[in-house]
Amino acid sequence: MLIDEKAQISAEMILIMGALLVLVIIAGNWIFNISQSVAGNVSTVVDAAKDSTINKM
Repeated sequence: MLIDEKAQISAEMILIMGALLVLVIIAGNWIFNISQSVAGNVSTVVDAAKDSTINKM
């Protein structure tokens, strides 16, 4: 009985760790996509400011 309980706890821990790993990967992907979007927006603003400054000269 004791070995079965330990095996059950071990299996549950593996499932919990797997679920946490999936959540971390999904959150990381989401954060990466947001950072790429922000970087694209900043790049667009900088390019527009550069073009505006060059046109004023």
